[in-house]
Amino acid sequence: MTLPPLADRAIVVGARAADWREAVRLAGDALVDSGCTTAEYTEAMIRMVDDHGPYIVIAPGLALAHARPGADVRCEGLSVVTLAEPVEFGHAHNDPVRVVIGLAGVAPDAHLASVAALANAFNDSSAIAAVAAATTRDQVRAILQGRSGA
Repeated sequence: MTLPPLADRAIVVGARAADWREAVRLAGDALVDSGCTTAEYTEAMIRMVDDHGPYIVIAPGLALAHARPGADVRCEGLSVVTLAEPVEFGHAHNDPVRVVIGLAGVAPDAHLASVAALANAFNDSSAIAAVAAATTRDQVRAILQGRSGA
């Protein structure tokens, strides 16, 4: 299992976000900038948290922003945003968040495969801290590829 391609435009290092909505929007904007989704997908990612709470905060310091596959997804995509200052999503155990991953899948099966590959990439808890501390896109890419088996 490998991660979807991670284009330069899909990686934002040291971003600033006032709150979780802005952090998710940064991840969504990076998916849009890389050509994988439309702006409507970004809004759908935010609605998922509004509707279902901070379930996307899947590990201490890590949020996996996503929405359902659909017409707003042009291709499989992944974005990574590291935050200069962590933000609270309202998760009882895993806040604050320093790394926001944006995930877009064209079909449910591909979407699940990408989630599994991400779980493998972050299986080692030090990977979250390493990505959060990365200062370049190449460092982020190397950490994720090195831990995903790609």
